[in-house]
Amino acid sequence: MNPETQRADHVRGIVMMIVAVGSFALMDAALKLLAPHYPPSQVAALRGYASLPVILVWAAVLGRRARLFEVRWPLHLLRGALGILMLASFAFALRTVPLSEAYAIFFFAPLLITALAAPILGERVGANRWWAIAIGLLGVLVVLRPSGSGMLSWGGLAILVSTACYAATAIAARILGRSDTSVSMVFWLMVVVALGATALTGRDWQPVQWAHGWALLAIAVTGSLGQWAVTEAFKRGQASLIAPFEYTALAWGIGLDWLFWHTLPRPPVLAGAGIVVASGLFLIWSERRR
Repeated sequence: MNPETQRADHVRGIVMMIVAVGSFALMDAALKLLAPHYPPSQVAALRGYASLPVILVWAAVLGRRARLFEVRWPLHLLRGALGILMLASFAFALRTVPLSEAYAIFFFAPLLITALAAPILGERVGANRWWAIAIGLLGVLVVLRPSGSGMLSWGGLAILVSTACYAATAIAARILGRSDTSVSMVFWLMVVVALGATALTGRDWQPVQWAHGWALLAIAVTGSLGQWAVTEAFKRGQASLIAPFEYTALAWGIGLDWLFWHTLPRPPVLAGAGIVVASGLFLIWSERRR
C-alpha cells in the first residue's frame, strides 16, 4: 500500500471512530434508560434486535456485495460471545454509574487495544502513540481520583469487564476486516448478540413496555450507525492509531448526563477531561507532523 493511500485510510479511520463514539454515546444513554427495567442480558438482546432491521435494509441495498455468508464463522462467533458479555456488563454498570464516569473507566480500552495490536496484528506502535495514550490515561486517573473508589464498586468492575471485551472485539474486527465485508461483520455480531443474550435471559425475560419504544428506535438508529462506523474505523485504520479517539466519549457522557439526568461532573472529571482532550490533540499534531 502506497503512503498516500495509507494516509487516507488512517484519516478515514479517525473520522469513522469519531462518528462511532458519538453514535454509541447516544445509544448508551438509551440503554441507561432501559437498564433499571430489564435484566442486563435482556438489554443486550434488545440492543441486537433493535439494530437488525436497519442492518437488513443496508444488506438489501448492497445486494450481492454484502456477502453475508462468505465469512469466517469461528471469529464471528467469538466476537458475538464477547459482544454479549460486553453489553450485559455495561448495562449492569449503567444502573449505578453515570455515563461520564463509565466512559472514564472505559478509556482503558485504547491501552488494551494498543497492547494487543503489537503481538496479534503486528502493528508498529510508535513512541508518540504511547505518549498520547499515557497522557489520556493520566486524565482517566484524575477522573477516578487517587483513591480509585470508582473502580472498586461492582459497577466499576463491570465496566472493566466490558472494556476488556471491547478491546478484544476491536482486534477481531481488524482481523475480520481483511476478508469480510463491513455489513456482514455488523450483521452477524447483532445476530449472535440477540439470540445468545435471549438464551441467557431465559425465564427472566420481562415484557417490553410500549413506553420504551422510542428508546429502542434510538438504539436501532444510533447503534447501527455506530457499529458500522467502528467496524469501518478498525478496518481502515491502524488500531493503535484510532483507539485514542475513544476519549472523545467523555465529552458526550458529560453532556448527556446533564441533559437527561441533570447531573454535572465533579471538578476531577472536568480536569481529567481536559487532559484527555489534550492527549487527542497531541496525537493529531504528531501524526500530521510525521
